[in-house]
This record gives sequence, structure tokens and C-alpha cells, in this order.
Amino acid sequence: MLQKRLLLSVLLLLSCICGFAQHATVSGIVRDDNGKPMEFVVVANEATGEGTNTNAKGFYILEVPAGKNVSLVYHAEGYALIRKNVQMNDGEVRTIDISLIIKAKELTEFVLKNPKARYEAGSVLIDVSKVAAMPTVNSSVEDIIKLAVGSHDELTNQYSVRGGSFDENLVYVNDFEIYRPFLVRSGQQEGLSFINPDLVSNVNFSVGGFQAKYGDKMSSVLDVTYKRPAQFSGSVMVSLLGASLHLEGASKNQKLTYLIGARQKSNQYLLQSQPTKGVYNPSFTDLQALIDYHINSKWDVEAIANYARNRFTFYPESETTSFGVLNQAYQLDVFYSGSEFDQFDSRFGGISATYHPTDSRLKLKFLASAFQTNEFETYDISGQYLFGQLQTDMSQANYGQIKTYLGAGEIEDWARNYLNATVGDVGLRGSYDAKNNFIQFGVNGTITAISDVLHEWEMRDSAGFSQPYNPALLQMAYFYNTNTDFNYMRLGAFAQDNIHFDPYNRLSATLGIRFNYSFLNEEFIASPRAQLAYKPDWVKDWVFKFSTGLYAQPPFYREMLDLEGNVNMQLKAQKSYQFVLGTDYNFKMYDRPFKVTFETYYKDQWDLDPYYYNNVSIQYTGKNDAIGYVYGGEVRLYGDLVKGATSWISIGLMKAAEKITDSSSIPGYNNYFPSPSDQRFSLGMYFEDYLPRNKNFKVHISGIYSSGLPVGPPEGHLYQDVIRLPDYKRVDIGFSALLLDAERKNRPAHSFFNNLKSIWGSLEIFNLLDIQNTLSYTWIQDQTTNNTYGVPNRLTSRLLNVKLLFNF
Repeated sequence: MLQKRLLLSVLLLLSCICGFAQHATVSGIVRDDNGKPMEFVVVANEATGEGTNTNAKGFYILEVPAGKNVSLVYHAEGYALIRKNVQMNDGEVRTIDISLIIKAKELTEFVLKNPKARYEAGSVLIDVSKVAAMPTVNSSVEDIIKLAVGSHDELTNQYSVRGGSFDENLVYVNDFEIYRPFLVRSGQQEGLSFINPDLVSNVNFSVGGFQAKYGDKMSSVLDVTYKRPAQFSGSVMVSLLGASLHLEGASKNQKLTYLIGARQKSNQYLLQSQPTKGVYNPSFTDLQALIDYHINSKWDVEAIANYARNRFTFYPESETTSFGVLNQAYQLDVFYSGSEFDQFDSRFGGISATYHPTDSRLKLKFLASAFQTNEFETYDISGQYLFGQLQTDMSQANYGQIKTYLGAGEIEDWARNYLNATVGDVGLRGSYDAKNNFIQFGVNGTITAISDVLHEWEMRDSAGFSQPYNPALLQMAYFYNTNTDFNYMRLGAFAQDNIHFDPYNRLSATLGIRFNYSFLNEEFIASPRAQLAYKPDWVKDWVFKFSTGLYAQPPFYREMLDLEGNVNMQLKAQKSYQFVLGTDYNFKMYDRPFKVTFETYYKDQWDLDPYYYNNVSIQYTGKNDAIGYVYGGEVRLYGDLVKGATSWISIGLMKAAEKITDSSSIPGYNNYFPSPSDQRFSLGMYFEDYLPRNKNFKVHISGIYSSGLPVGPPEGHLYQDVIRLPDYKRVDIGFSALLLDAERKNRPAHSFFNNLKSIWGSLEIFNLLDIQNTLSYTWIQDQTTNNTYGVPNRLTSRLLNVKLLFNF
């Protein structure tokens, strides 16, 4: 009897083991309701909780028990959960493709466009769909970014992030790194941003603590993905500031897709509102194309090309600037002669080939790109000025006029600068999906060639004395005369592992390292980086995030130039160790969706290359002779203040300081002083509303407040920049109306309108409050009294713009 029981027990045990070993396999692709593959969708066995995540192509594969009824759940944040019941035989392989639909009353599109960014520290939501409607001067993606991080100049597309300079920001388009012109001094010369918002599908923007896969900058990453259209469409926009056209489409078999964009901008109308009067003739043209060809299930080829033609011609005539306080006011009258002609022509081309076998978790992407720019900066402008104190006594007949002349003189600026720069890059990027580990890696080589002729001087005269005054000889305020011609090569590589510790993505980490070697200064850099995200299983929807790492910025040509125009080819990379701690909370208020994010950060910096701001141009000292720190915090709130209309507000506090380590530079001074980008407080907001009974009539308001940056006389050192620019304050408002809608039954019968989806008309008021913002100072020194006066250089005043947008 005992032997029979033992035999029965063994048979039962074996049958259990055999039953346990029986399994089947489910795989497929998860797409959204537009047919686009979705990454990071949770696919799990509802009974056991065992599951996986979809990869970048929406693909998943999951083992399930055979011979049982299994409930599979498909879940992504913001989308309705789907259950699929399956019962499969042992060893069976079944394909199940799923389409997820956006959940009703869930967070609106600005959250859903990039759900994985919620788990990345430093990530900021950028809704590119708002660019067309937002009342901004440049109508660019960067205009939205400036609302999030602060700005002091509406004319430029450049931005400063968490105490960094303009040169510390990375920009990618479809994995290609993008460069900008070098010699641009002011926003009025700058032209168009490389990024064409009409072509953009998705934007990832990180303000710090970003992953190792991103390149060698210290402040931010703007990672842009262009569209992959499924059918023909396009748009035409015309306004008082320029025009744009874009076309997109695909072949019948969907193998070939294309994007074409053309833009023309002439901000002549805008520049006439500046204090300096004269003849402005700016012309900025941009042509861009992206072609993607799906060869087969394993290979995709993509090509991108861009040509930018920027011209700026200026014949200044006069300028009158009044400033001061009620009982002590001054006025500067300047009478100009001469002209300026600038030319910035750039070309960019890139090609990539992506290899992704259907039965493999491996993906490889080969990239090659080239950037070339020809830049001419030529001007010969003389300005004769009268400077005096205004009569502020209202009882006097000459009230508001100059009562006492304090100085007269002349400033003459002359330049013949020519730059040719070429950057070539070849690289490989790859990824491997190992279920709970998503491994990414890459290697690239970059060759840079520079040919630069710098010939520039400024002469200042005050009351017959040249400045700086020297009775023994005639001196210029500054004089550059250099000729530079060199090339160099850099190698880079990275590897990182994105780890998911559970199928519901409650705990995840990204661990990576980046390498860089420059053959110019023979510097090798290893940059380890780590990110951690935790989403507790709470009723309330919280995510906690942390990141840290070493960030190094190898010098580009601009950083190598010192204040005399000489090139320091042994300049080392600037370095920063960063810590970012933040949280993200989704909630509902008044039955409407909201999101709030909090982040604090700290940067420890060394080997800094100190710099001065000159409008949007940056002048470096060309030395690694400073250390510094940056710390601060930010809070951002997104939501539907008005149902169905997304608005947001961003508030930031920050302190950035540095100290010179080379005592020979400033003997006896060993204290920290504010960095040039020390923006202590920033506030940006965007608000959208519509008529209660007609959502086709909308109002859009954007506002920004940024505390002033430190400045000082040009002959002083950075530690002498003890005064600050006035705070930057600006409000823009736009009114838009849907003039034609394809869904309306009463649309015009003319055949022209049959091809249009919609027509929007907009009226925009720039600088609604007509605030006179100050960008910089012109420093006037009275030789007889030795007093120095800072005369504000002001930005644009109130201006109207009319815009029409045709979608077809």
C-alpha cells in the first residue's frame, strides 16, 4: 500500500511539473488610434502580474500558460485599458495586435504625446501643436521653451537653461545633431530656427540630468522627431512677418514618405519699432526636406536636407534714448552714418539607415551628416552723439528737453569678419530589447574644420579724447586682427541600460556612461550618469524622479577664442556634476485634468571658461580658470483652466555663481560673483480660452517675467558686473477664428474651398503693455568728469500682426 501511495505521489508530482512546463507565446504590435506604434505599453497576465513592455516599434512578446483561459491586459497611461482573453495549446505561437484609444476625461494631448518623459528627471512638456496659435515673434518651438525657462529677448531663438549659456544646449532632429551660425550678434540678424514646427511630430526637452545617450553639453537637450505622414496634406501661412509652406505625404504602399518645408521671414516691420531708426532690410529663407523609404521589413533609409539663406542689411540714421528717474533723467541723441551687411548661409545634410529584423530584439541605426556655414559680417558705422541731462521741472518752458549737455563724442565700429566652418559626423546607434532591460549604445566620430578671418575694431572719442585715454599714443577701444585655419577630430561613445523592475513600470532606472576623446587637446572624458523613477501603487498618481551624473562640454571653436581673438587649442572641456530631484503629480480639479511638477537641482562646476554676453553673442576668455555652482528649484502646472483648452504656468528660482581660480587674472580677488546667466527668478505662462458658445473663436495669452542679468562696463572684469538689467516683462495676446471648416455643411461652393480642411485667421498684439525692455547698455564715458553712464538698448515696442493659416 505504501509503495502504491508513493508511486501515485510521484506520478502526481510529475504531472504537475509537466503541466507547469506547458506554455504558449503571444506577440504583436500595440498602436495608438492613429496607427502609430506605442512604446512602454504594459502587457501582462492579469492573474499573475507577469508581463513585459512594448519596445520603440510597439512590439511585445510574452509567454503565457497553455491550456488555460488567460486574461491579458494592455495598459498605457492616458489610454483605456484593454483586456484580451486567450486560451492556447502547448507551444502555440499567436499574434495579437492591439489599438489603444485615448481614455475619455483623461489628461489632454500635451501629456499624452510622450508618456515615457514622465519618468525622466528634468523633462519638460512641450506641446508643439501650440506654436501656430501662440502669439510670438518667431513662431518657433523655442518660443515655447523660453516661456518655460525664462528669456530676456523676444527677437532671438536662443535660450539659457539653469544658469547655462546659449552654447550649452543640445539640439537633435531625428538623431542628427544640429548646429547654429557662429557670428550672429543680435536677434535681429538671427533668422529662422532650424526646427520647422510644421514638420514636427514630437518634442522631448530636458533641462538637466539627461541620459548618457545625449551628447556633450552641460545644460539641456532638445530632441525633435519629425513626422512620418500617412497621407497627403499641407499648410500655408502668411503674416506681416513672413510666410511658410509645408507639404507631406506618402506613396500608396506607404513605403515612401516625404516632408517638405519652405519659410520666408522678413522682420522689417518688427524692427521699425526699435529705438534705432533707419532702413532695415532683413531677409531670411529656409528650405527643408525629409524623405523616408521603407525598403523591407528589416531596412529603412532616411535623408534630411536643409538650406538657410540669411541676409541682413542696415542703414542706421538716428536714435534717441531717454532714461533715468523722475528728478534725474538723461537723454542720448545719436546721428549715424555708414551701413552694415551680414550674410549667413548654412547647409545641412544627413542620411541614416535603420536595420531592425522582425524576429530580433536588435535595432541598429547608421548615421552620416555634414554641416557647412559661410558667414560674412561687414559693417562700417559711425555714430556721433550728444548726451545731456533733461529738464524735469514741469514749471519750466524747456520741460522734457536737454537743459545741460554732459558730453559729445563719436563711436566708430568697423569689421570685416569671414568664417567658414564645416562639421562632418559618422556614427552608429543601436538598441537591444531584453524584456525588462532596454540596452542602448552608440559610437561616433566628428571632424571639424575652421577657417576664420577676424578683423574688427572700435574707436571711441569723448570731447576730443580717444578712449581709453593715453596721452602717449592713440588707442582703440578694442582691435582684433587674426587669421585662423585648423581642423580636429573627436570620438564619442555611450552605453546605457533602461531597467524596468516590474511589469507595471513602478520602479525603473537608467544607468549609462559616455566617453569622449579629442585629438586636439588629447583630453579623454568618461561621464557616468544615472536616473531613477518610482511610481508608488497609490490612489493618487505620483511619480518620484532622481538623476545624477557628470556632464562635460568639449570646447567648440567659439569657446576657444579669447577676448583678443586668439585661439586656445589646448582648452579643456568645461565640467559639471549635477543632481536633480523631482516629482510629477497628475490630478483632477473641477472634473478637469491637471499636472504639476516640482524639481530641485544642484550643479557643481569646474574648468569653466568664463564669458561675457554681448546681445546674443558670447565672448569667452579662452581659459579654464573658473569654478562655479548653480542651485534652484522649479514648479510647473499644466491643465485645462478652461475645459478643453490647455494652459500652463512655470516658476523658477535660481542662483548661479563662479570664482576665478587663476589669481594672476584678478589679483587679490578670491570671492564668488554672479554668473552672466544668473537669472534669479523667472515666470512664464500661457493661457487659452474660447467663446462659451463657439469654440472656433479663441484667445491666446503668453506672458513672461524674468529678473535682470548682471552687467557692467566693458572694460571691467566679470566680478565687477555688480548692477543688473531691469527685469524683463512682456505680455503678448492673440485672437484667432476658424474662418472655414471642412466639417461645416454651409462651406463655400467654390472648387478652391473644396480642397481646404480649414482656414484660421489671427490678430496678434505683441508687447501688449508696451513695456520698454532693456537688452543691454551702451556705455558713455564723459572724459571731462570721468563719469560713466549706461544708456539702455531697448527692445521692440507694441506691434500688431495679422496671420492667415490654410490647411489642406
